[in-house]
Amino acid sequence: MFERIVLAVDGSEPAQRAVPVAADIASKYGSEVIAVHVLEQQLGLGGPIAFQTTEEATRVADDAARSLKDLGVSARTEARAAIAGGAAQEIMDVAVTEDAGLIVMGSRGMSDWEGLLVGSVAHKVVHLSSVPVLIVR
Repeated sequence: MFERIVLAVDGSEPAQRAVPVAADIASKYGSEVIAVHVLEQQLGLGGPIAFQTTEEATRVADDAARSLKDLGVSARTEARAAIAGGAAQEIMDVAVTEDAGLIVMGSRGMSDWEGLLVGSVAHKVVHLSSVPVLIVR
């Protein structure tokens, strides 16, 4: 059912709470988990300006994958880059490329109104996804 699960992580507390949930589901279904972190960039006059280094972005995904492996789950990482506001689409692209059966991610608990105003990634993924999305609070 869930051969592959995409776990979207950003280093936040809600994302960290999503890790054991993804691990639990993966262990029940024998799934592989792809821990994805999207490095957001602001578009400047000289080109994209990253909010964090590539090494920091990779570390966020690696930390999640290490936690998953410690819980006995097959996991690997993927770090992507996107212009600010494009993280949801990048997560969706990974889900499609990997033929994922489920996306798991944390939510910072914003209301629908707040999510629309500040561009909640979880809110966008829920509305864009053609596969089930599990939001962990």
